[in-house]
Amino acid sequence: MSEPDDIAAGHAALVRVVRDEGRRVLATLIRTVGDWQVAEDAVADAVERALATWPRTGVPEQPRAWLIVTAKRCAVDLLRREHRRAEKEASAMELLPPPGDRDVDTIDDDLLRLVFTCCHPAIEPAAQVALALRTLCGLGTEEVARALLVGEATMSKRITRAKQKIARAAIPYRVPDAHELPDRLLGVAATVYFLFNEGYSATSGDAPLRGELAEEAVRLARLVHDLLPDEPTAMGLLALLLLQHSRRDARVDAGGRPVLLADQDRTRWDRAQIVEAVALVGRGLRRCPDRPDPYLTQAAIAACHALAPNAGATDWDAIVSWYDVLLTVRDGPVERLNRAVAIGERDGPGAGLEAVDAVEGLDHYAPWLASRAVLLARLGRADDADDAFDRAISAEANAARREDLRRRRRRARDVGDVAPT
Repeated sequence: MSEPDDIAAGHAALVRVVRDEGRRVLATLIRTVGDWQVAEDAVADAVERALATWPRTGVPEQPRAWLIVTAKRCAVDLLRREHRRAEKEASAMELLPPPGDRDVDTIDDDLLRLVFTCCHPAIEPAAQVALALRTLCGLGTEEVARALLVGEATMSKRITRAKQKIARAAIPYRVPDAHELPDRLLGVAATVYFLFNEGYSATSGDAPLRGELAEEAVRLARLVHDLLPDEPTAMGLLALLLLQHSRRDARVDAGGRPVLLADQDRTRWDRAQIVEAVALVGRGLRRCPDRPDPYLTQAAIAACHALAPNAGATDWDAIVSWYDVLLTVRDGPVERLNRAVAIGERDGPGAGLEAVDAVEGLDHYAPWLASRAVLLARLGRADDADDAFDRAISAEANAARREDLRRRRRRARDVGDVAPT
């Protein structure tokens, strides 16, 4: 690797450290400052200072602690500049950490508090997950909008309204009491699920995965299950995340390139997580026999993949049947796309393409475009496939998956694969 490449790689690694630690620091700052915007601005200033300082001084032994202290000092400066200076300066000084400050050890709780704060019933459901993704994942507004399939302007308004609602209603920054938990569960589950998805399949950047986010989502799902151990949604969420995360070591090759599910080395899957998850699915389904929970249903689909000894033994009949069940409780375009892909595996590329083309609302969604491209290639429609691959590559914001689509386009006339990664 040349010196410029070394510098670029080093900078990218530094940015990842700052990004991953920064979102945790934000959770702590929101708790200590009590003002969402001031906390965001202070953390942004701290991150900027880290990116300017660490290349010269090296990454500190405890980067999170460094960022917390620096962000608090930035918050003090910001509050001092407020027009209510006399009143706020005294409270601002309380933010400065005394010797032996332990904030770095309380961050885990802060993240859970932040999830519950974002998912307060007073905040409209459409804004809950958006605000959490913006804060927990560190995604930009454009990326959040893309993840939730809405326009950027609409998403920006949702996030702004949610922050204003938290400030006006003085929504407490805490894990709710036991009797309040069920009212928050759906929002919290959706937030943790989208957090995991961003780690499992990064919407932007150079790497196909963000392992820290996926690990964090699994940890939060465990905490939610601990709080509500008998709730099917909590069981299903944890089971689904464990089943998906069990494949993490096989999902990229030595060069960091995505590996399709059908091509993965299943001996590298985490069998302990699979066993734990399958047991959760069984217990959860027994608790909701009449109307299966959406997360449990998705976990049952993931279990079909996890329990197949090899790709050829996958029970596509069962998977399509489970998708039929899922559509009775969560009928969305992404769910319909996933069912269409399964139909293509079960019934052949012609049936799959017909099902994919019947899905509405995903014309600019990279996975929909990529699914069409691969099915067209399998049907021998090379020119149509090339065009579809071009559109998919243009729509894909993640650099690793763009390159994977280019590789698949090059191979399309010889071998096709529509299996999920």
